[in-house]
Amino acid sequence: MKDIAIYIHEKTEAQQKRPATDGFLQIATCLNLIMEFDYEARTPWEAKEEFAPYFESILKSRKSATIVANGIGAFFAMHTLRDMRIKKAYFISPIVNMENLILNMMSQANASEEELRDKGELSTKFGEKLSWRYLCYAREHPIYWTAPTHILYGKNDDLTSFETICEFANRAGATLTVIKNGKHRFSTAEQMRFLDERIRRYS
Repeated sequence: MKDIAIYIHEKTEAQQKRPATDGFLQIATCLNLIMEFDYEARTPWEAKEEFAPYFESILKSRKSATIVANGIGAFFAMHTLRDMRIKKAYFISPIVNMENLILNMMSQANASEEELRDKGELSTKFGEKLSWRYLCYAREHPIYWTAPTHILYGKNDDLTSFETICEFANRAGATLTVIKNGKHRFSTAEQMRFLDERIRRYS
């Protein structure tokens, strides 16, 4: 039984209906056997229903899986796959503390916990919908991740702070590579080359 590498996209990649991003193509050149998991989940409880059956079916004929996960795809992967045979994980701009992210968005929207609890959901000017259920779920289901992991992070990531990513990397025993001029989404040719170099180094 051979291993397999699976790419788990960022939410925005699915919204833009791009089945193969530049990042995915770059990764595919580094890891010979790779599939893209085009999931539809938008919440961790939906991901739990969608990710588990998909990976269980893949792992029936594979020794293990390597995952390459981007943004919230990494959050969903950690939430749903921790008990499966994950040989190695490469995370690109991962969301590692959803509670902090939601609280930060609430602060930007000048929304209190009491207001969110009473209304259930709140729309924001920056396009994200805040959910009391999502906040409670994130608090009740903290991330616990032990698979060998390599993280690529942009120093100017506006969703996850440097302190938050460092704390997670230390707790998970993961390697952390920081791109000084990088943002949450890697898109430039220089960033793609850096991504290529790092995956080759750790593969």
